[in-house]
Amino acid sequence: MGLDYYKILQVDRNARDDDLKKAYRKLAMKWHPDKNPNNKKEAEAKFKQISEAYDVLSDPQKRAVYDQYGEEGLKGQVPPPGSTSAGPSGGIPNMFKFNPRSADDIFSELFGFSNPFGRMGDMGGSHGSARFPRGFGGDIFAPFGGGGGGEALANAPRKGAPIERNLPCSLEDLYKGTTKKMKISRDVLDFNGRPTTVEEILTIEIKPGWKKGTKITFPEKGNEQRNLIPSDLVFIIDEKPHGIFKRDGNDLIMTHKISLVEALTGYTVLVTNLEGRNLTIPINSIISPTYEEVVKAEGMPIPKEPTKKGNLRIKFNIKFPTRLTAEQKTGIKRLLTSS
Repeated sequence: MGLDYYKILQVDRNARDDDLKKAYRKLAMKWHPDKNPNNKKEAEAKFKQISEAYDVLSDPQKRAVYDQYGEEGLKGQVPPPGSTSAGPSGGIPNMFKFNPRSADDIFSELFGFSNPFGRMGDMGGSHGSARFPRGFGGDIFAPFGGGGGGEALANAPRKGAPIERNLPCSLEDLYKGTTKKMKISRDVLDFNGRPTTVEEILTIEIKPGWKKGTKITFPEKGNEQRNLIPSDLVFIIDEKPHGIFKRDGNDLIMTHKISLVEALTGYTVLVTNLEGRNLTIPINSIISPTYEEVVKAEGMPIPKEPTKKGNLRIKFNIKFPTRLTAEQKTGIKRLLTSS
């Protein structure tokens, strides 16, 4: 089965020349190998495919052959429309010959530059890396509009600023992990270039132990506008206050109120943790105002080490009596002195 050039360019089968140019510019900027140094091989393949799709669909004769016979018809396996004669190999006759142009030439033509990137690998040359010509100012993938790029650079599609939204999560959500579904409304352009509002449900997987400030990015989920690559939509984890626990990195802190008698004679802390498990923590030491009981591995999960957790740190708020009778004072003195 041949390539679906319409699907590759993400256009309708009735797409006009302006639609094809817009689709090509957007995808070519996204998949240019120089913009994808970490996955250059995949980017080169996609860039070449995008260029081939545009080359065929923007040429009326090639498009007519493709629409009737598909990719095979273009590449010599069946005759073109209205033809009864075949060439020497029994395929495309001499009256039609598919000569695909190099991806570089198409890119240069559409963006108005005279081959600014040089040749790239299998897309028409032997040089493995693309180089800017002398006098070509800056990086084509930097924000447009500044410095020696000229009018063509200013007209190239630019990307909107990221749209950031807070995503409030309870401490329980961040302890156990959860899935949140967010409904968004955004404008997209139809095949005629007119904006229409669509609704989408985005699924966000919250991992155990994620911290406030963690960002989840949905690429290009902003509004579509002419000559503008949609903004990325970024959700930023926020942490709702909790009634018992406060987070400190991977540790959880709680403060327990006790009486002076309990501080001096021993106390047992009873607490339900964030997954609903009951903990019983006996404290036999004398609890001073600065005392802190550390319970190992009862804090928050550590995202990079899923089997490990931080600690639970228990602090104490000791309630001192406001008044003591003379008899109580004498008794306390006697007890403390004798000890």
